[in-house]
Amino acid sequence: MKTTLPKADEIERKWWLIDAEDLILGRMSVKIANLLRGRHKAIYTPHIDTGDYVIVINASKVRVSGNKEEQKSYMFYTGYFGNEKRIGISTFRKKRPEFIVKHSVKGMLPKNRLARQMIQKLKIYADGEHPHEAQTPEKIEL
Repeated sequence: MKTTLPKADEIERKWWLIDAEDLILGRMSVKIANLLRGRHKAIYTPHIDTGDYVIVINASKVRVSGNKEEQKSYMFYTGYFGNEKRIGISTFRKKRPEFIVKHSVKGMLPKNRLARQMIQKLKIYADGEHPHEAQTPEKIEL
């Protein structure tokens, strides 16, 4: 039996819609990362981008488990001495709620050029509105 590899023009990409309201961040991110990689398809190949597009709405209403709301922080470093900044998840929830979901999903993808291609297929919106109605996304329950 021969092994077939999918060609770029043979891959059919679907659009998925995920409502992040009251979903736990980590569990949701695993599902999103698998959809972006294409692990739910029979033609999945690790070194080829066979994944679908994912739209996440209500990113500002995602939940985190445990004491992460008070304790979790993201670290940024400019390269200068003493310029290491730690920003809490509650601050990001107010200013840039899309960052929380994108950072979590990006950490679950492989660290290579292919992952940078996959993360571009992730569209995140803080509220319930999105401009991708023309693609007719299919709502998925997690």
